Amino acid sequence: MQYPDDGLTEERKALCTSVRELCARFPETYWRDLDAKREYPSAFIEAFTEGGYLAALIPEQYGGLGLGVMEGSLILEEVNRSGGNAAAGHAQMYIMGTLLRHGSEGQKEAYLPDIAAGKLRLQAFGVTEPDAGTDTTRITTRAERKGSKYIVNGRKVFISRVRQSDLMLLLVRTTPREQCQKKTDGLSVLLVDLKRAVGDGLEVKPLETMINHHTNELVFDNLEVPAENLIGEEGKGFGYILSSMNAERVLCASESIGDGRYFIERAVDYANARVVFDRPIGQNQGVQFPIARAYTAIEAARLVRDRAAELFDRGENPGRDANMAKFLASEAAWQAANVCMDTHGGYAYTTEYNIERKFREARLYLTAPVSNNLVLSFIAQNVLGLPRSF
Repeated sequence: MQYPDDGLTEERKALCTSVRELCARFPETYWRDLDAKREYPSAFIEAFTEGGYLAALIPEQYGGLGLGVMEGSLILEEVNRSGGNAAAGHAQMYIMGTLLRHGSEGQKEAYLPDIAAGKLRLQAFGVTEPDAGTDTTRITTRAERKGSKYIVNGRKVFISRVRQSDLMLLLVRTTPREQCQKKTDGLSVLLVDLKRAVGDGLEVKPLETMINHHTNELVFDNLEVPAENLIGEEGKGFGYILSSMNAERVLCASESIGDGRYFIERAVDYANARVVFDRPIGQNQGVQFPIARAYTAIEAARLVRDRAAELFDRGENPGRDANMAKFLASEAAWQAANVCMDTHGGYAYTTEYNIERKFREARLYLTAPVSNNLVLSFIAQNVLGLPRSF
C-alpha cells in the first residue's frame, strides 16, 4: 500500500527515502535474530551513525546535520515503519536538547564533534528511580559537591543502553528536597563518563525485560564526577531536562507512528493475500473496518506530532502538543498492533511473521517514556484548568 507524501518538502522526502534505503540493508530477519539473542544492533547503529542520522539534531558547526526535531521524527518513524527498532539509538537525539540548550560552549566543543562522528555515544539518560517513578521531583540520588568533584550515591532503574554508551546524562539531587522552596528546585544534571564510572563507583545490573532494550538498574556508591561536568547551573536541572522530555515525547510518538504504519501495511497485505472460504479475508467488513479505523487513528496522531515538532523547532512551548502526540500515537499504534494480530490469526504468534516482536515493542509506549495516565493528568491540569489530582 502507498501512503500520501504528507505534504513533506522535497528535502524531507529525500531524507525519508535515504533512511528507507539504509533500513533495507537490515531486514526483519536481522532484528528477529537480535531479539532472540538479546543482542544490541551494533551494525545498524554504526551504519545509522555513518549516515549522520544520529547526529541529526547536532548543529553543523559541531559536525552534525543541523536538522530539527521534525526531521528527527521522520528519521525514527521510517526506522520503525521498516520493521526495525529505533529505540536502540533514539536517546542520543532527545538528550541533545539538554546539552545543546544548557551546556557550556566548552562542553559542546569537547563532546559534540565526537558524538557526531560516532567516536562517542550519548544514549543513556539516568532519571527514573525505584521509589520515585513518574514523580521525578522525588528522586533521592544525591550528588554532594566536594572541591572539584561531585560525589554521587543512590540508585536508578529502567536505564537503557548504559553498556552501549560512553556518556550518560544523569539527573541528581544536589539540595535536599526539604530545603527547597519549590519541589522542582535542587535538581542538577551531570554528564557522566561511563567508561570511567563503571566498576569505579557505578554498578550496572542488567534487567530481564519483555523487550530487547538492554535495560539496567544502576547503583552509585561514591561515584566521583568532575564538577566541570555539571550542565548549566546547580539546582536548575529539572527545567533543563524538560526540553529533552518534550523532544523525547515527540520522537517517541514518531516511533509509535512508524509502528502503526508497519502494522497497518502488514495487515493490509495479509488481508489481501489470505484466502478463506474462497475469498480474501480483506473482503470482509469485519476485517476491513478495524484496519481502516487504526489507519485513521495513526493519521490523526501524525498530524498532532507534526504540529508539536514544528512548535519545538520554532522555539515555542510544545508541551501540550508533545504530550498529546505521545498519547495519541502510542494508543493508535497499540490499536494497530492488535488489529494486525487479529488479521493474521495464529500466524501472528509465530516469530517468522515478525508481528509478535513488534507487538511487544509497541506496547512499551503506553507506559514509557511517560505513562499515558500521567499525560492525561497533565492535559487536565495544565490545559483544561482542572484541579491538580496529585
